[in-house]
Amino acid sequence: MISRIQGTLVAQGLDRIEVMTTGGVGYEVLVPLSVVETLPRAGGEVALHIAQVIREDAWSLYGFATAEERRLFQRLMGTTGVGPALAMNLLSTLTGARLIRAVREGDLATLTQVPRVGKKLAERLVLELRDKLEGGEVAGGVSAERGGPVGGPGSDAVRALVALGYQPGDAERAVRRALEEGPKDESTAELIRRALAALGR
Repeated sequence: MISRIQGTLVAQGLDRIEVMTTGGVGYEVLVPLSVVETLPRAGGEVALHIAQVIREDAWSLYGFATAEERRLFQRLMGTTGVGPALAMNLLSTLTGARLIRAVREGDLATLTQVPRVGKKLAERLVLELRDKLEGGEVAGGVSAERGGPVGGPGSDAVRALVALGYQPGDAERAVRRALEEGPKDESTAELIRRALAALGR
């Protein structure tokens, strides 16, 4: 079972990276936005805690900055109706700290901001995870909030800016600024336009 990977960042996508180890083996690792934001440029060194998910049709590696974030991913995977893709979506749309707080407080409004999470699934997350997240084993080392969730049009805007060549961290900061300064119901296209203006300041 692979638990950690350390090596050189070879390639980076929206939700995955390729890491070449010193032994000459390259690994494709799926990562949440919290990891993408902290990545060095290609050629830099990365070290990740790994959760290995084995299915009949695929073996996949999921990478996290801390062991606690990996443990939270595994807790999410243990929830009825939550697979690895949705668990990663939860961790990318919300920070680990905000996700834990939303579950503890039964904050369905925050949980349902995550794409593909409806009211019933949000209620299930609260029901099945609230007691498991009471202690410090998961919450203690999860990174602090980045300022709240970026979901819906905000998430689409971040992806669009990254596709245009902006660094994920810069793209998210610009979108957050646009969300804070603009109307709540603006379109994705308008959000992208104002985020681009913020990046040009």
